[in-house]
Amino acid sequence: MPGESESGGVSRPSRPTVRIVGTGLIGASIGLALSHKGFRVFLTDPSPTAQALAADLGAGQVDDETDADVVLVAAPPDVAAAVVAEQLKRWPSAVVADVASVKQRVAEEVRRLVEPGQLHRYVGSHPMAGRERSGAVAAQADLFEGRTWVVCPQQETDPDAVVVVQELARATGAAVITMPADEHDAAVAVVSHVPQLAASVVAAQLRELPEDAIALSSGGIRDVTRIAASDPMLWTQILTGNAAAVQPVLQRVIEQLTVVSRSLEQLATDDTAGGSRGAVARLISDGQLGHARIPGKHGSAPATYATLIVPIPDEPGSFARLFNDVGDAGINLEDLRMEHGVGAMVGLVELSVLPAVVDRLREVLEHKGWSVHE
Repeated sequence: MPGESESGGVSRPSRPTVRIVGTGLIGASIGLALSHKGFRVFLTDPSPTAQALAADLGAGQVDDETDADVVLVAAPPDVAAAVVAEQLKRWPSAVVADVASVKQRVAEEVRRLVEPGQLHRYVGSHPMAGRERSGAVAAQADLFEGRTWVVCPQQETDPDAVVVVQELARATGAAVITMPADEHDAAVAVVSHVPQLAASVVAAQLRELPEDAIALSSGGIRDVTRIAASDPMLWTQILTGNAAAVQPVLQRVIEQLTVVSRSLEQLATDDTAGGSRGAVARLISDGQLGHARIPGKHGSAPATYATLIVPIPDEPGSFARLFNDVGDAGINLEDLRMEHGVGAMVGLVELSVLPAVVDRLREVLEHKGWSVHE
């Protein structure tokens, strides 16, 4: 049998065969990443069209009969546990892992659905990557490059099964972190799930805004609402599955916004209201301190960069010329952002570099004819 040793433990093949159950965005992207690295990947999906499309894109081969060493369940959170249980029973020697974005609830349901003797082959995991688009057609082989992939073993999980899943995650280009399922759920409630709700709430305010007001949209509103384009069905499943962890975080957000709302209500009628400005300032300051804790490049400590803004024509070749000129200066770009100017055929490119080289970059770009602004 491919996934279990003679002693009953989990074996660790050097190049495991992989079955992916669920060929949406995440499942198909995993298939693409592993296939490109030379793994043999089998694809299974309830939708014949979805699995055929994933296969056509190069994510693997459609096959629901051949044994595999590892089964990766890429099913929605509300059905992930049932699919995991089915795969554990059907493939009695395979390591079975899910990639759902909720871990504790899925693990508890798996424990209720299977015999205790099967739990040593189950590994919970969650690749922290995604896109606003869904389905295999949006899949990318590099979706997990440099992203975090969290592995959440249970008390019963065989350590060798954990290693197998960790190695597969690394093969996709992801950085692997291991933590208990409840800690994972508490963390993603803050760094992923409540931000989705916040983005959706802000974006919802735009629904009835007049067109001339919408035309004033700038980088700020785009940054805050980018993830509001996400799939409502998927996020309803995610938030339902992690409701216990999300609710207290959301309640703290509501309480802080309520304080600010009351302060602004006072300032709207009396701009001398004592303490009201302080409440607003504290929230903005706390947010600044929290933002400063977000890791920098490659997970390193946050760094402070200097930023130059360069208007570029909205025409072919403009980006390439700007990048070539930055390269000629021998300077590494730390970050890059772009937004389109309102009412003009130009883009505004923000180039972030280390403060020590910003003056040199400005001089080189101005010498090459670019207009450069702080």
